[in-house]
Amino acid sequence: QVQLVESGGGSVQAGGSLRLSCAVSRYPEGRMYIGWFRQAPGKEREGVATIYIGIGGGSTIYADSVKGRFTISQGNAGNTVYLQMNSLKPEDTAMYYCAAAGGWIRTPGLPNEYTYWGQGTQVTVSS
Repeated sequence: QVQLVESGGGSVQAGGSLRLSCAVSRYPEGRMYIGWFRQAPGKEREGVATIYIGIGGGSTIYADSVKGRFTISQGNAGNTVYLQMNSLKPEDTAMYYCAAAGGWIRTPGLPNEYTYWGQGTQVTVSS
């Protein structure tokens, strides 16, 4: 089983920054999508950013709401995926989850595409 553990959440004021980390235990298929998702109370889980890891990997996809503010990246050791969040807004407040999907998937930003999920880390942005 793939295990994912998020960390780095916290409370910040609007305009601040946070860096989330997703520790990935292993990549059983040799290529995977690692995605960051978020869910606010009463809202559907939504995709934030996704990175493709594998041959020809490194490509990233961002939700329109975070483009230019968030950056997803893979650590040098290859077992950690980061989400750098800058210029945070109150509407970014949510529980943030990282997730993994093996092989090729059609819609990387769709939660239903992902099999493995972390426990989540809370991000709260105050105005």
